[in-house]
Amino acid sequence: MKTKILSIILLFVAIAGFSKSTYAAASNADYTLLKEIKAVNKIEVRGNVELFISDSPVEQVKVYNKYYSENALVQYSNGTLRITSYNAEKLIVWVSTDDLRAVTAYDNAEVRSFGKLSKIEFNVELHNNASANLNLDAYSANVKLSDHAKAELSGNATEFGLTANGNTTVVKNDFKAEYAIDNKVNTVTAADNDDITIFE
Repeated sequence: MKTKILSIILLFVAIAGFSKSTYAAASNADYTLLKEIKAVNKIEVRGNVELFISDSPVEQVKVYNKYYSENALVQYSNGTLRITSYNAEKLIVWVSTDDLRAVTAYDNAEVRSFGKLSKIEFNVELHNNASANLNLDAYSANVKLSDHAKAELSGNATEFGLTANGNTTVVKNDFKAEYAIDNKVNTVTAADNDDITIFE
């Protein structure tokens, strides 16, 4: 009798486990939709990843490629989404959220805005050979670059802070800021053109 009850309990646990994993990730031929990831306010990207970010009241994370079979990692904890892939083929991820406040990218990761990002406060950190191409409409935006990172900015910010060192590059495509603080560490040369600033 105890064996039958134990078997029934194990059967229900197994069914519950299968239904939870099916709910967590809906798959389509082109992408995997990670349904349970909500309230993302910070993203950390490492490796060979191309991250698209957009503002949307409908929060969703779409992972293109077959990332489960490519040993890529997509992890979420306490508002922070971590994405890592070191495969030769770039892992493409699109995150739509309404409260993203910070993005940090390492290695060869690329970050791109899909449309204009409207933010009260937005912080971007780029390390190694990471790059970002962002169209901003922010009250306060801070961009920090190190190593050989590159940022290409367009749009506007009321307050803008830039910290850059190493062999970093910042390209401002009609980017306007009412109050700007540029902290250029170890700058040897800078381009004369105000729209393009190159640190070496």
